[in-house]
Parts: sequence; C-alpha cells; structure tokens
Amino acid sequence: MRSVTFSLALLVGTASAPALLAQTAPADCPHPFGLYDNMELVYQRQDDHGKPLGTVRERVVRLDSEQSKKQTLTTTTVLLKSGTYDAKNRLQHLRDLTFRCRRDTAFTDGLTQLNPDQLSSFRDRIFAYSPTPLAWPNQPTVGSELPDGGISVDVRSSAVHIAEVYTRVRKRRVVSQQTITTPAGTFSCYQVEAERESATVARADIVMRTTVRVVDYYSPAVGLVKTEVYDKKGRLAEVRLLTAIQKAGQSAEKAKYKVKKS
Repeated sequence: MRSVTFSLALLVGTASAPALLAQTAPADCPHPFGLYDNMELVYQRQDDHGKPLGTVRERVVRLDSEQSKKQTLTTTTVLLKSGTYDAKNRLQHLRDLTFRCRRDTAFTDGLTQLNPDQLSSFRDRIFAYSPTPLAWPNQPTVGSELPDGGISVDVRSSAVHIAEVYTRVRKRRVVSQQTITTPAGTFSCYQVEAERESATVARADIVMRTTVRVVDYYSPAVGLVKTEVYDKKGRLAEVRLLTAIQKAGQSAEKAKYKVKKS
C-alpha cells in the first residue's frame, strides 16, 4: 500500500445565515459535486447524542477529464486526499479517493464504504482492492432504485489467500427530497436509504458479518451533506455532517455562497 502524508487546516463553517445552494450540475459534469482544484470539504462525525467523534477532511488534489475512443463520452475524474481524525484531531487514517462523473451521474469511490479498522488485524499482508463505485444521479426519481456499490479486499500473504474483507451497499432507494441545514449551508437534497453489509470471510464457514441501515442526504451541487447510520436494532449510531466547504484561495471564515433561485 502507498503511504502519503499531507497536512490540512482545520475548518469550521461560520455562515450566520446559510444560503440555499444550487443543486443542479452541468450535463457534461466538468466539476462533479461542484469540486474544483484544491477545494476542501470537512465533515464532523457525531454519536447519537450529537457529541463529536472526530472529523473527515477531503481535499481535491487533481481534476482531469478523458474522452471515449469515439470522443462521444467525456468522463471527469477527481482525485481526493481523505484524512480521518479523532476527537483530539489526531490523524487515524489517510487514503486516496477517486470520484468520477459522466453525463448526468456522479460516482463516489467504493473505498469510502470500507472502515479501515476492518483491515487492522492483518499486519504485513498484501491487499488487493476491487472497488465498485456508487452512482449518484443529478436528478433521480423519488422511489427509484440505485445500483449497488462498495469494495472487496483480497488479503494475501506472498504465497496464499488469507481472507476476503468486503463492504457492500445494496437496496439503495431514493425515498424523498429534503432541505438539510448544516454549518456549511442549507442544501436541497435527495434522501437515499440503503443496507450496508461489512464482513471478513476467512473460510466459507468462518464469516464475521455486520449489517446496518444507512441514510444518505446528497446534493448534486456538493455531494454528501449528511449520513446517518443505524444499528441492527434500528437505533441511530452515528452521524456524519458536512460542516465546511473551502474553495482554493479562501479561508473558512470568508467562504461565501450565492443563492441561486430556481
């Protein structure tokens, strides 16, 4: 695995009167989820009582586009550095993510669904990642189903297969449109409910599996705004909330967003 080190400034959303952000994205997707070079998104992780558990910071480091051989389809690719920090702002995990967009749909990296702790018990092993991106249409129909996504990791030594570690997000369904307000602003979002299964499979008869319910609120203009995770008993276990958006050359305190009337 590649090891990359970078430093990100702690951001805090400070808008006193959050603006309703536009949520329509251009059909050719030049900027998936409104992402630009050096833009940074900050999420706060909270427990079921709203107590901070830490932060996740995602920074755009490269924005590219490519065309199909017949030049009939353009795909935009965004490389992000994602850092997960604990409640004391200590770095826990660091990884590269790739988002894509073509036509009217953005795709987030299946790696986002993997909890790095699932691999913590496999020291000095070889990991082969096979991600399946999650699709986020710009204008889905309420009641429609979305494709499954996630990631599978083949854990090996230099000689033999040891285990499969995977996370699968399935039964994804658009259930409503809602307005969500966070410290980063006010967003008109699509609410998507799904089932997320995480497992470690050592043998066919040795499987450690956990299944939770996930509710995502996403805006085509900025991506995921809020995520709620519910345990197997249906109780809220964790919330991930977008708290700041910083464009290149802006400080968190000066970042402003214009209201776009529909």
